[in-house]
Amino acid sequence: MTKKQNMIIAIDGYSSTGKSTLAKNLARELGYVYVDTGSMYRAVALYAMRNGFIQEGELNIEALKKALDQIELDFVHNADKGFSEIFLNGEKVEGLIRSLEVSNQVSQVARIPEVRKKLVVLQQNMAGDKGIVMDGRDIGTVVFPDADLKIFLTASPETRAKRRYKEMCDEGRDITYESVLKNVSERDLMDTTRKDSPLVKAGDAVEIDNSHMNVEQTFDTAMEWVRRVRE
Repeated sequence: MTKKQNMIIAIDGYSSTGKSTLAKNLARELGYVYVDTGSMYRAVALYAMRNGFIQEGELNIEALKKALDQIELDFVHNADKGFSEIFLNGEKVEGLIRSLEVSNQVSQVARIPEVRKKLVVLQQNMAGDKGIVMDGRDIGTVVFPDADLKIFLTASPETRAKRRYKEMCDEGRDITYESVLKNVSERDLMDTTRKDSPLVKAGDAVEIDNSHMNVEQTFDTAMEWVRRVRE
């Protein structure tokens, strides 16, 4: 049997489960294009914050909707890092969008149907006829419902908060574990209860609970499924 080439691999799941890390590693191993859709929503949230659309945690939805045509998002490959970085209106914002401030606002931005519609179209156009690995919240259910392989990553909230807390501490950020756990729990609630494209596991997705797995074990498990589908 001829191996299936140029697959579309959709990785969905909860925040801080390592979706982006897994997607990057799979793309690098397979020679595929990697697209971090979460960074796109984070970039829109950053834009909203910079333009005063978010005041004291409250988002001016109408103002953001009117400004959507002014938001341009691009991915530029960084050869040194081995993956593409996101640019917002020509400015590289890969590092800026990872702050806890942006994390606290991204879910309410992602709940807006007009925002999701705009970004879903951009995401679908990125595939073309190339092999692609894309991670997010609704890739296997909305963006690519016919993806060749769908993976749903999950882990306990406490495990995910510990991972995120360590990551942020390693970056030198002054943060508490409690605040990170609170952010993780709040994002879970907003992601799973929003009306438009809520976070759900696709019926044909492979679920990987990596609560007790490291990065390498998660990758090995995912690659086993890639091999099964490609054969």
